[in-house]
Amino acid sequence: MKIIGIDPSIRSTGYGIIESDGRRLSAVAFGTIPNPVKRSPEASLLNIVERLRDVLREHRPEQAAIEKIIFVQSVRTAIIMGTARGAALVALAEAGLSVSEYPAKSVKMAATGRGGAQKQQVGFMMRVLLGLKTTPKPDEGDALAIALTHARSLAL
Repeated sequence: MKIIGIDPSIRSTGYGIIESDGRRLSAVAFGTIPNPVKRSPEASLLNIVERLRDVLREHRPEQAAIEKIIFVQSVRTAIIMGTARGAALVALAEAGLSVSEYPAKSVKMAATGRGGAQKQQVGFMMRVLLGLKTTPKPDEGDALAIALTHARSLAL
């Protein structure tokens, strides 16, 4: 089963696709969808939708998971994160995928054993657990960890 995990952000949405055979997990693909600061919010959201459409068409995941927004520093941050998350949800819905949501603390716990782990620790553990040759970038590592969290929830 292929699972896509998404770490939404207006400037760098991370995605990670893993495959599970019920016993082993492996990384299929991962990356980021960058949006430069000079790109308008509307164009950035469109870029997220279009790039995710491409990834979904290429890899055809069967399940999807996304980070659930629980805590944000400000109302402005919540709105920005919410719009990026919404763009990702549109692409997933268009692909016919149901979406599971996981809070960041649960994702960090599943990936590292610590709910307060730093992004670098999550990325390192994704490298170890998925047998990657290099440590993924922070947004990629988080997205892979979201997919891993979902895979582990299915195994329960």
